[in-house]
Amino acid sequence: MFASVLTATIQGINACPIQVEADVSDGLPSFTMVGFPSAQVKEAQDRVRTALKNNGIALPPKRITVNFVPADIKKEGAGFDMPVAAALLAAGGILRPELLKGIMMAGEVSLNGEIYPISGILPMVIKAREEGCKFCMVPFGNLREGSLVKDISVIGVKNLKEMMEYLENPQRFQDIKGELPVTEECQDVDFGDIRGQEGVRRAVEIAVSGFHNILLIGPPGTGKTMIARRIPTIMPRLDFEEGLELTKIYSIAGFLPPEHPFISRRPFRSPHHTCSPQALAGGGKNPKPGEVTLAHRGVLFLDEMPEFSRRSLEILRQPLEDKFIQISRVCGTYHFPASFILCAAMNPCPCGHYPDMNLCHCTAGEVSHYLGKISQPLLERIDLCADVPQVSFSNLSSGEPGEKSVDIRKRVEKVHEIQRQRYRKEGIRFNGEMKSSQIQRFCKMDESGKRLLECAFQKISLSARTYHRILKVARTIADMEECEIIGSRHIGEALTYRPFDKKYWN
Repeated sequence: MFASVLTATIQGINACPIQVEADVSDGLPSFTMVGFPSAQVKEAQDRVRTALKNNGIALPPKRITVNFVPADIKKEGAGFDMPVAAALLAAGGILRPELLKGIMMAGEVSLNGEIYPISGILPMVIKAREEGCKFCMVPFGNLREGSLVKDISVIGVKNLKEMMEYLENPQRFQDIKGELPVTEECQDVDFGDIRGQEGVRRAVEIAVSGFHNILLIGPPGTGKTMIARRIPTIMPRLDFEEGLELTKIYSIAGFLPPEHPFISRRPFRSPHHTCSPQALAGGGKNPKPGEVTLAHRGVLFLDEMPEFSRRSLEILRQPLEDKFIQISRVCGTYHFPASFILCAAMNPCPCGHYPDMNLCHCTAGEVSHYLGKISQPLLERIDLCADVPQVSFSNLSSGEPGEKSVDIRKRVEKVHEIQRQRYRKEGIRFNGEMKSSQIQRFCKMDESGKRLLECAFQKISLSARTYHRILKVARTIADMEECEIIGSRHIGEALTYRPFDKKYWN
């Protein structure tokens, strides 16, 4: 007898539908799996056979063949256990094959028949809705995650017996939905903790308002890391679609917390400087999201940037420019979203006190070698650079707190709304995402602004990319003042955040 059921496998950040076919026919007793299964998937035959035996269900001593369609996609993961078990039960005459029509299922089966949660359930449920399935059957531990998808019923099962009961009478359980706990956003850090550093606070606000990349340079202990960790607190809250997109990414990566399977905060990723290029970009035989994708819609913080390997840093060039990262493997090419704010922090030299000759004891060669770890093409993709000086005693000892994150966020949200209205038909959302053709249309300058930028272009020897970066930052500064035309004061402020490569790298 023949039976089949629909499941899915993860390809990049999307789910690819897979039909699991089972056939039980006369012949010498055997169990064969075909259709490009990995070794992990082939182990399902022993897990499923033992689980059925421990639940009082014996497979007939016949020739059993399980096929995965399409056969040109490699099947990996333990999520095929439950669909294999269901297809075998239907092909063996224990369940009616028509019960498996129009449903999708996935889950790992233990030897005693319990069904364990797996990663990547959310994109699978989304794919089930796109395929027009009646309902989707998932492990009970994934029920809350799967229930985030609207317009499709999601059933959570704890073991094989429940799976069989639900298949035979789905109407009783079709309305079961996971409830997400309502939680108030509570930040454990705030910009009010920062004393002094008004210039850096201004630069960070500009960076968040226009989604620009920023580099913080200063001696050790001046608050670079402290400031960077507070950037998400001034970013606007995620809307539901953005949260669902992030939840999908974290579900595939296996980082979704089971107690609250919905990402409601902007991500802040801070990989250690020993992070490998593959961990930063994503990879593996079946590529999974890396740090640049996990930071999507949030902040990627690189502390002690020159300590990262050259290969790791150069990987950032594509996502900083294109807002996605492309990973190519023999089995295909995968696109992962990577629209994040890069916040990097570094010392100007190994000891951290250059160019103060009274405190810096590094030789010229040591300084040059240290700064040379960061390439010029990567520097040109950073929009703003802020010097982070030592904080004075009066600022540290002052009992007056700095401006709160909630007040800064209100101004940022206002600037974001201006950009949303401007780019509603352009396919972008922020000034930092503008292409060269859009810069010509939306970055109109008055005559004094043009003269100032022309003078800077000639005297500082700016590249075309740097010219465009300055205009993007100036556009954001003008939006913060609600000015449609970019003036000389906007260009002037944007220029103060730019010639850092001449100051330190020259």
